[in-house]
Amino acid sequence: MTTPVTIPLIRGRVARGVAAPRQPKPRWLRVRAPGSSGYLRVKRILRGLDLNTVCEEAGCPNIGECWHHGTATFMILGDVCTRSCGYCNVVHGTPRALDGDEPQRVADAVGTLGLAYVVVTSVDRDDLPDGGASVFAAVVREIRRRAPDCRVELLVPDFAGRAAPLERVLDAGPDVLNHNVETVERLYRAARPGGRYRRALDLLARARRHRPATPTKSGVMVGLGETQAELRATLADLREVGCDILTIGQYLRPSAAHLPVERYYHPDEFAELRTHALTLGFRHVESGPLVRSSYHAREQADACAGAGPE
Repeated sequence: MTTPVTIPLIRGRVARGVAAPRQPKPRWLRVRAPGSSGYLRVKRILRGLDLNTVCEEAGCPNIGECWHHGTATFMILGDVCTRSCGYCNVVHGTPRALDGDEPQRVADAVGTLGLAYVVVTSVDRDDLPDGGASVFAAVVREIRRRAPDCRVELLVPDFAGRAAPLERVLDAGPDVLNHNVETVERLYRAARPGGRYRRALDLLARARRHRPATPTKSGVMVGLGETQAELRATLADLREVGCDILTIGQYLRPSAAHLPVERYYHPDEFAELRTHALTLGFRHVESGPLVRSSYHAREQADACAGAGPE
């Protein structure tokens, strides 16, 4: 039986001024420490191929579950980001030169792990003329060559709002195109100083126009201080640009140097948000405290399989 994979990479700390005290995590956010045989197998294969994963570098709470089932999320274009987001546990600074063998190594991992579904993401590379779009496209081509039946989801950066890099990625033929809006517009200055809320929405709208048959996907974190009205407006904005798949998860502070958690949402609130999002017309919604963009990615895509764009 084949298993899905998702693999991005991220590492580091982001200085955010005066550190606020941490709130104790509620019981529903407790997870078992990883260490199963399946987890160790995935870790060994990724180490052997010198690949990065967001699972590790972003401190994903689902790493034990996902790696146990042979699932991971590849992160390409290195492990140093050119942006410094207030919520992200990735190292920021000056990235190293591109690794020309990376697309083939990702495809080798897909083949070795026997994956039926893979997610590929990256750090932001504002230093590159195309933002890394050519590498995303090369990864898709290599995976198609090595594992033609494997479906590929791409979680892409915003390419600084440029149309040509996005179109290059879409022309490579990913099965799902994902770009996370992350938070509400008011909080962008603190949370995503290098990004723009409207630019994120424009990317999803442009993807829909360029490749209408390719499902689009986005994700939102809660707990950064957004109001319910702002959160619902954000979900409505995502549907307005034709977003098909939505993930909603709890923001978890990576360190005392990152933005604080303003509050923890109860599981019942996530259930209510899912119900509301479905009434807006999303074709699939994954909503829960530990939900992340790549969590149950294959199941999310399956929910859209066979249905044409709206």
